[in-house]
Amino acid sequence: MQASNRLRAAFAQGRQSMGMWQMIPGANVSRLLARSGADWVMVDCEHGNIDGASTSQADKTEADIQLAVDGAMHDAVPAIAALGVSPIVRIPDVQSWMVKRALDAGAHGLTVSAKILVPLLRSAEQARELVQAAKFPPLGKRGFGSPIAPERFSPMPSFTEYLLQANDTLLTMVQIETREALEQVEDIAAVDGIDVLFIGPFDLGNNIGHPILNGVMAAELKEAMARILEACRNAGKKCGVYASDGEQAKGYAGQGYDMISVSTDYTALDYISKQQLSISLGGSSPEKGGSY
Repeated sequence: MQASNRLRAAFAQGRQSMGMWQMIPGANVSRLLARSGADWVMVDCEHGNIDGASTSQADKTEADIQLAVDGAMHDAVPAIAALGVSPIVRIPDVQSWMVKRALDAGAHGLTVSAKILVPLLRSAEQARELVQAAKFPPLGKRGFGSPIAPERFSPMPSFTEYLLQANDTLLTMVQIETREALEQVEDIAAVDGIDVLFIGPFDLGNNIGHPILNGVMAAELKEAMARILEACRNAGKKCGVYASDGEQAKGYAGQGYDMISVSTDYTALDYISKQQLSISLGGSSPEKGGSY
């Protein structure tokens, strides 16, 4: 199983890994991003339009939210995995049912702020709670029962093989985006079972009082990011970062980050559409949006 998790394989080989960011729902979008040559695609269920919700969260029961999130996520994950690329799911909050649903869909990893990527993490204790939700016993408390998850690996493991290998194969990531998480970043990096600390520069800058304005990153934010990278190195963990385009991703690669986003579907589509229309009318290329 580990060999078919392309992102984990990149980490094991000691090479930097580039990925794409999906905010627009649809399996065809997922396949397009996966065919780019990237190692992974982040399925953004936090800020993206992946949940498919049409009414406010306040109007929904937990069951409604699960159904809304699951539809687009279950379309994206298999489409990405079928092309030999790692689907990573960014869940909206540190809640065990969200972790379970993402992993049972067959995600190779997940993240939440603090593969699954978890947003807005605030403490080492929250990181430990995430590990408990993401790992099977004895390392955690994840329930076992999805026949879907093994299908997202090739060759497909048996039910038993998935149970025995998932804890060592799936990546558990936390996003460092808050002042509280930054102040505890060394403790968070030391949590057993956390594989990657992922930096969201926009939220991190906002939360430490140094937002990115007009594309300018304050020295204090750069220092905070350097502290996170160093904490990862000292703890033997990988460090990821969100970049808004290839040029910025190249710069982060030069700084030593292990996992770097290259492009986001929504902003890339916005830019290329305006660019091509402008060229057709004899104008110049527009400035890129959604960047910093």
